[in-house]
Amino acid sequence: MTTDFRDDRIGSALRGQNPTVLRRLPASFAVFGDLQFLPGYCVLLVDRPGVDRLSDLGRADRSAFLDSLDLLGEAVERACREQDAAFRRVNLEILGNTDAFLHAHVWPRYDWEPPSLVGRPVWLYPPTTWTTSAVPAGPGHAPLRAALGRALDQLVAERGGAG
Repeated sequence: MTTDFRDDRIGSALRGQNPTVLRRLPASFAVFGDLQFLPGYCVLLVDRPGVDRLSDLGRADRSAFLDSLDLLGEAVERACREQDAAFRRVNLEILGNTDAFLHAHVWPRYDWEPPSLVGRPVWLYPPTTWTTSAVPAGPGHAPLRAALGRALDQLVAERGGAG
């Protein structure tokens, strides 16, 4: 039995034991990122253990996952714009080079980022940025988490309840 949700992010989400989950969406879970050096960073996790890549899903589930990614991206945009006037845009990425499960990154970008990085992929940030001690998600992020949840709820309602 796993004791840390990070050892089984999808299984812990399915069991209701993943504290980073913001909302359950079709074919996925919207989760708050472990690192918050770009405040509002979220990840969309597939809701099925063993799904490694987008092409592992059938056409309907693939469409549902991508629609949920669109929804999460818009929620991050709304919440981050509300929280920080320097919000610039959202970057969406499905990479899968490190973690062996389907997931998508939703990166908010800001005008206050270093000029050498603001227009470049987030992965070019220095290695020290990527340690869990850099800017970990914590209690100080509660207002942003709440804003993300509200934005997700509003978007689901606007789309007629089908996230």
